[in-house]
Amino acid sequence: MKLLKIICAILACTLLATACAKPPTDEMNKATEAVAQAENDPDAVLYAVSSLARAKDALNRMNREAESKRYDAAKTYAAEAIAAADRAIADGRSGAARARDEATTLVMGLKPAIAETEQGMRSARAAGLPLDFPALNRSLDETKLETNQAETALADQNYNEALTKGRSAQAGLSDINRQLSNAVASTSRKK
Repeated sequence: MKLLKIICAILACTLLATACAKPPTDEMNKATEAVAQAENDPDAVLYAVSSLARAKDALNRMNREAESKRYDAAKTYAAEAIAAADRAIADGRSGAARARDEATTLVMGLKPAIAETEQGMRSARAAGLPLDFPALNRSLDETKLETNQAETALADQNYNEALTKGRSAQAGLSDINRQLSNAVASTSRKK
């Protein structure tokens, strides 16, 4: 009988403690706001996908734990969501800075590379190399257009577009220069 009273008292205390526990509302609200801020940060969305996914995952776990009345776990996940959201914003900023620097370097190098390729084409024409110069001129015009588009994207701070257009222009120049080199090599072998 005495043992039964002790067990009942322990159960009553456990139920009372569980019933009196309150959800960590303040922490949960802060976590929700932090993740929403990260989700609305364009740099975080574009350059910090994995950090943002971790923040969303922690927020979802927080909500599941709170619904299951496991408030200590919910509080832990709230702190994790806040930290991951802050990390996503920081990662987004550094990712945008890297993309900006890479795009700037790439785009700034295109005009001199175009001038060098034009000089190579003039020399090849003067040397009478067997090349399809109208096709090369069309390729060069396309490269110049992509370079202009890359410059516009860079000015608009659309770094991914600047990189895409810049890389395409760079590939076009490489193709033209490869054709010039092959023609020179072919002519040299014939002599």
